[in-house]
Amino acid sequence: QLQLVESGGGLVQPGGSLRLSCAASGFTLDYYTIGWFRQAPGKEREGVSCISRGGGSTNYATSVKGRFTISRDNTKNTVYLQMNSLKPEDTAVYYCAADPIKTCSGSYYVFPQRYWGQGTQVTVSS
Repeated sequence: QLQLVESGGGLVQPGGSLRLSCAASGFTLDYYTIGWFRQAPGKEREGVSCISRGGGSTNYATSVKGRFTISRDNTKNTVYLQMNSLKPEDTAVYYCAADPIKTCSGSYYVFPQRYWGQGTQVTVSS
């Protein structure tokens, strides 16, 4: 069964950090561009970041640029999102998505993507 599983979410104070993981099972992430999305209550799902198959190309939404870093370890079949200097407006459910066709650029965030995880909650609050 093909599956993406996110982990690493939680409650953190403003200014804090979290690292999210997106692990694949049933398929190899090497052949997929991976993206992170988030959805806050009452808002549409939005693209946050993506990384190319080999990891050489990344893209970030303006709202997270300079604070978030995406990376991948294909030997562990896992993609990470390091989130620093978190703000209350970063509160959302974070999802990872894998697509074998899309490249990592602004267009990656145009729906649909092939595979999705179930999401992990990130809450930034004092």
